[in-house]
Amino acid sequence: MLALITTPFSAAPFSIAAATKCRKVLVKCFKGSSSSEEDVGFPAFLPKEVENIKDPCARNLAKRIQRLPVQTSFSDGSIMSSCVKPLMQNDTAPVVLLHGFDSSCLEWRYTYPLLEQAGLEAWAVDILGWGFSDLEKTPSCSVASKREHLYQLWKTYIKKPMVLVGPSLGAAVSIDFAINHPEAVEKLVLVDASVYTEGTESLSTLPRPVAYAGVSLLKSIPLRLYANFLAFNSVSLDTSFDWVKVGRLHCLLPWWEDATVDFMISGGYNVSAQIGQTEQETLIIWGEDDQIISNKFAARLQHEMQNAVVHQIPDCGHIPHVEKPDSVAKCIVDFIQGMFQYTATLHKNVFFHDIGSYTHKDVSLDELSTVLLPQDFEIGIFIDIIAFGL
Repeated sequence: MLALITTPFSAAPFSIAAATKCRKVLVKCFKGSSSSEEDVGFPAFLPKEVENIKDPCARNLAKRIQRLPVQTSFSDGSIMSSCVKPLMQNDTAPVVLLHGFDSSCLEWRYTYPLLEQAGLEAWAVDILGWGFSDLEKTPSCSVASKREHLYQLWKTYIKKPMVLVGPSLGAAVSIDFAINHPEAVEKLVLVDASVYTEGTESLSTLPRPVAYAGVSLLKSIPLRLYANFLAFNSVSLDTSFDWVKVGRLHCLLPWWEDATVDFMISGGYNVSAQIGQTEQETLIIWGEDDQIISNKFAARLQHEMQNAVVHQIPDCGHIPHVEKPDSVAKCIVDFIQGMFQYTATLHKNVFFHDIGSYTHKDVSLDELSTVLLPQDFEIGIFIDIIAFGL
């Protein structure tokens, strides 16, 4: 059987000096904006509650959100689609950052400035139905619609094969897109991937009134605080409350419930049978202490993909790009620049390397099909369908 052996990546080009720069970027972010940046207001289309967010990185990124017209076959006119555009485009492969279930581009508030600092052409894109796009006419928000919308946005504005980055359910979005539009995707980065759930399962058969009642819980503060408790290793209550404000901001748009119910009833993502079809070189990033989706998924996912390497981040939960942005930025930069090295060889066992601690453990091929405990699936389904907008 084919096994991919991962090895520690080189420190270059993300050197100590570069890491110091990243820390300075984050320190500047946390200290707040300069006077000129403070003069820039929030986009008028954002809910007014954005003013209540304290997190300076979230505030800075929110001020850069734009809406771009995207024409699709399923909408009468262009959909004004929200994203954060790069300050300038260059000749390198663009990095397109998606987000998780019921979330927004603000998920990337800490990592995005680091990628920009590294000279990458970074886009943070809201998946159709979530984020801050104008959905007043409520277009279809099914898997097919999300795929077409992303493709048309890529075709109209990005125009080059991209490095597509998908965290949590965004990993399923990325795999689905890469298989259907391989010409648009040069590489994949999957972060704590939620790719083994079978869509929205029984939720797709719920009567609409019941579905709406369930969806209304998604923006409840207690539920999102509980999601923060599961997702992060150690976050103060004050910070957690502020992150809830960031995570539920898009839920305050008037069409959010309609779009979310439409997605749920459509059946959701079910890509587990397609994972082996991906041909792109893939980086799998996983928080070592993920309490939502076990890091055992990383071994199985690496084994099932054709061309994948794994990097685990120590002392990190389900959302590394929020909890450990410097580590995620380093991984992405090194991966794009070819600094990850791996070899494909035949072995009796699959060797799964834990780069975080530079150790490895053997997982037999027979164990791969059962390495994920039932409760891992249950927790993953619960959090992705019920409460994931961090």
